Amino acid sequence: MPETVNIHTLPKRPVAVSSLKWQPLDIAVGATLGAACGVIFWGFNFAYMPISSVFGAILPGFASIVHAVWYFSGTLAVLILRKPGAALYVNLIGTLVETVIGSQFDLGFVIISALLQGVFAELPFAATRYRMFNLPISIASGALVALEYGIYLMLFRYVGVSFVSPRGIVHMISEITGGVLISGVMAWYLMLAIAKTGVLDRLASGRALIERRA
Repeated sequence: MPETVNIHTLPKRPVAVSSLKWQPLDIAVGATLGAACGVIFWGFNFAYMPISSVFGAILPGFASIVHAVWYFSGTLAVLILRKPGAALYVNLIGTLVETVIGSQFDLGFVIISALLQGVFAELPFAATRYRMFNLPISIASGALVALEYGIYLMLFRYVGVSFVSPRGIVHMISEITGGVLISGVMAWYLMLAIAKTGVLDRLASGRALIERRA
């Protein structure tokens, strides 16, 4: 009888260096994704004021739970493009588009925020050398960005609010919860939904999902 092979004991095929190199298609898709996210950022700028008023009236600091709408793009970018620097690239494009359309926020603030969010969104994927793309890694990415952004706001926007005050605690808990749900879970399922349309078939993410289904 032929020897039975346990596929779980086989060594994982290493990611080829060339697969991590940016191709023209990656650049084009990243620019399109960034532009689309920039429009979302711009629209959410207006929606946030009434949302924050309602949520803030319920519990001061609770409005932070929706902040992830401004930074889910980084995690989504890496899930789709699967290239080092994808979150930074898409976030920067999105911020520039948002600014050109019209943003009430200071340009320096949004650019610094976008770059920091991109770095932290990349960290869990970079820790796996861009070999693992799954829901837990996506959640870790969203949570790290939320932690960074929550602290950034406390240091430079919510001046005078203590980390251990009721508002500070609610803000940080809400920020991380929103990061996990919106930037982590939502970004993962949004990537899957986009992949089902077939538009990602020529990208590494689309090919990986096709192989998984096969």
